[in-house]
Amino acid sequence: MKKKLSVIIVNYNVKYFLEQCLLSVQKAVLNIDAEVFVVDNNSVDGSCEMVEERFSEVTLIKNKENVGFSTANNQAIKKSTGEYVLLLNPDTLVEEDTFKKCVQFMDAHEDAGGLGVKMVDGKGKFLPESKRGLPTPEVAFYKIFGLSAMFPKSKRFGKYHLGYLSNEETHKVDILSGAFMLMRKSVLDQVGLLDESFFMYGEDIDLSWRIVQGGYKNYYFPETRIIHYKGESTKKGSLNYVFVFYKAMIIFARKHFSASQAGIFSFFINLAIYFRAGLSIVNRVIKKVALPLADAVLSLAILYQITMFYEHVKDISYPWAALQIILPVYVFIAMLSMGLLGGYDKPLRPVKIIKGILPALPLMLIFYALLGEEYRFSRVIIIVGCLGILVSVFLVRTLLHLLNVKGFNLSAGSMKRVAVLGEQDEVERVKKMLSQIRLNYEVLVPVRPHENVSAQSHTYVGKLSLLPEIVHGLRLNEVIFCSKDVDADVIISQMRRLAKYDLEYKTAPASSEFIIGSSSVNSTGRFYSLYELNSISKTENKRNKRLFDVLTALLLLPFALLLFWYGNFFKKALKSVFSVLIGQKTWVGFNPKHTQKLILPKIKPAVFYVDEVLLGQNINREIRVKMYFDYANNYKLSEDISIIWRLLMV
Repeated sequence: MKKKLSVIIVNYNVKYFLEQCLLSVQKAVLNIDAEVFVVDNNSVDGSCEMVEERFSEVTLIKNKENVGFSTANNQAIKKSTGEYVLLLNPDTLVEEDTFKKCVQFMDAHEDAGGLGVKMVDGKGKFLPESKRGLPTPEVAFYKIFGLSAMFPKSKRFGKYHLGYLSNEETHKVDILSGAFMLMRKSVLDQVGLLDESFFMYGEDIDLSWRIVQGGYKNYYFPETRIIHYKGESTKKGSLNYVFVFYKAMIIFARKHFSASQAGIFSFFINLAIYFRAGLSIVNRVIKKVALPLADAVLSLAILYQITMFYEHVKDISYPWAALQIILPVYVFIAMLSMGLLGGYDKPLRPVKIIKGILPALPLMLIFYALLGEEYRFSRVIIIVGCLGILVSVFLVRTLLHLLNVKGFNLSAGSMKRVAVLGEQDEVERVKKMLSQIRLNYEVLVPVRPHENVSAQSHTYVGKLSLLPEIVHGLRLNEVIFCSKDVDADVIISQMRRLAKYDLEYKTAPASSEFIIGSSSVNSTGRFYSLYELNSISKTENKRNKRLFDVLTALLLLPFALLLFWYGNFFKKALKSVFSVLIGQKTWVGFNPKHTQKLILPKIKPAVFYVDEVLLGQNINREIRVKMYFDYANNYKLSEDISIIWRLLMV
């Protein structure tokens, strides 16, 4: 039996986003004769089990390998019966009337082959890829070298994202976004399905252009909106994305442009890849060294001034060579101490800075004691100098704070100040989840999700219409929407109302164990989960793990010759000790043989494996996988020590 609409969602290890997406789709298809397909590309995060358990009406196609976006969509398109086919990303949230409005528009415009809608990111900001032009060599050149970003409204330079066209009006466009791509099934029968030579990225551009070449129109339709969290499967700012996306552009050019045009296009694309890669590397280096370098320069200047003042007061003179060598060493000790103890962790906090600098004082005194008599300064210089370094570090932070540089707001608290929009039962469920995942919040206020007054209204600090006043008055920094009680159109509207405030937004899907959100267009989707209590990917845990690796490696080195003959454990350890010391390996981690298809935080290749303590025992994959996830999501340094000790005792 034929349907009016076929919704197709390709999923790969984004269970938490897929669940929320399907909940919104459930509401959107209530008054439409529709069918929903989920094609899973061999996810290992429980996505299939979740779909089978919670969405029995969905047709689930399980692939035994990741066949890519194009192939997976084509599998469902071939099985679909809808007059219209919608390709929808799992990291999206649709309004209740999105499908109804889109289908009505397509019914009224027989020339329409495809349609895209207005997309906003996880902070309510308009996504420019909602409407795009054909990436000809000229347009690609402007995009690659930043001219389109510099002049987005220009009819010449802004053709890639059609920035000169209003975001609030319907337009004919060349290219639709694969995140929401509604197409007439009869047109697909004529122009063909997605080109499977595109594994990921570029396939939407190719199909959109074939629809235009087939004599039909593609439309940008802003009368409905969707949230597109973006980037959960691939971080848009990563080098990997640059390579994959631009290579897809080369395939498109060779397919649709003349040989000479394709050659020019390929040249600029390859030039752009190396240009972007170089910029990315330089940018990373600058971000890593800029702040410590600024701290070091100012600290050294202050230390020199303190020493010169002390010389003047005491009427003594230290060797200039000593000043050039010893004082920089003191500064290096201070910067190293601060780095190891979290003084440079984001967001920067005064307490972390103090904790990072103060331990440097005894280290400086130890270094002082080891120096020859002619190189020793007064201990007074060391003590006052350490305080001077602390002052200089705060001066740098204060300057960055006054310049309003992101991440350097010294007045902002580390605790979250949260508003939860939902009925009382959902608010209590969210509170319980936040408590279970040990999220620190200073303020958590319930807000009524509508204007109605009830007997329970005294439990709320206010209602939906007063949300801006509540955010401003209580200095909130995060808003959580309970999607059971707050529809997607309300969520998007509230994001726009609160645009002037620097807020994080998250949604709590009904009956879900995840709270989902995204902080920006370039960042991966963020979520709170009961399974992410103390992830190994946290900066503090990564630093502690690295510190443990270095200290144990240094401890092993002096005894290398003696211990090499003392059992297999030490043989294995000593063969990798230099790799651990320089950061190529870590002592404890994941066995690549058993974790290739698991979504785990990225850490260095390991010398010893988490499950190695169970070698010789008959354990199934389920137990082994649980060990890996427990280690990754509930990491403690004591676990590394325990695993090393148990292997040592074997």
